Amino acid sequence: MKLNKFIDHTLLKPVATPEEIEILCNEAVKYDFFSVCVNSCHVSFATKLLSDTNVKVCTVVGFPLGAMCTRAKAFEAENAVKDGAAEIDMVMNLGWLKSNRPLKVIQDIAEIKKAIGENVLKVIIETCYLTDEEKKLASELAIKANADFVKTSTGFGNGGATLPDIDIIKKAIHSQAKIKASGGIRDFDTAIQYIKAGVSRIGTSNGINIVTGFHQKTNDY
Repeated sequence: MKLNKFIDHTLLKPVATPEEIEILCNEAVKYDFFSVCVNSCHVSFATKLLSDTNVKVCTVVGFPLGAMCTRAKAFEAENAVKDGAAEIDMVMNLGWLKSNRPLKVIQDIAEIKKAIGENVLKVIIETCYLTDEEKKLASELAIKANADFVKTSTGFGNGGATLPDIDIIKKAIHSQAKIKASGGIRDFDTAIQYIKAGVSRIGTSNGINIVTGFHQKTNDY
């Protein structure tokens, strides 16, 4: 199986430099990954570097906590699209989810979707902090708010993607959206497992290891 177009080649470390972003983009072109995923301050630079390629630029919004006000998230998302981002990975407000405020959660997501128009919106539900029932609810709310993907993790929580969580999300969304797995997927065999489980995209800083068949032990996202 060819895995390159499943990969969002990711660098979200707070200390990432423009030089490292350029390396990331060059790697994405070389291995023909689907996208690079970078923090929003790097979107315009990455867009310029990738302008003559088919590699898309993805960025994160309300990251990594999801607890920013909706207006700030929407502005960040809209600005990122203006800078060239094709896809937005936003973090759900978990406090609202856990305090049984589903309408607030839906409105938060819907405002970001409205701000970015036809661009792809992935909603990160940060599964490591949720019960199984909350994972199901979070996935259902993302769908109600017209998200294009439900994504497992930021990579900054206390855990990443798991196959049981993919199963919960898959059953909750009923093929109304796609699934992105992130956090802890670092080798070919693991990536294959997630794709067979129903994942359409993988967020990882180990994309090269995955597509070249190597395995590398690392704590990176």
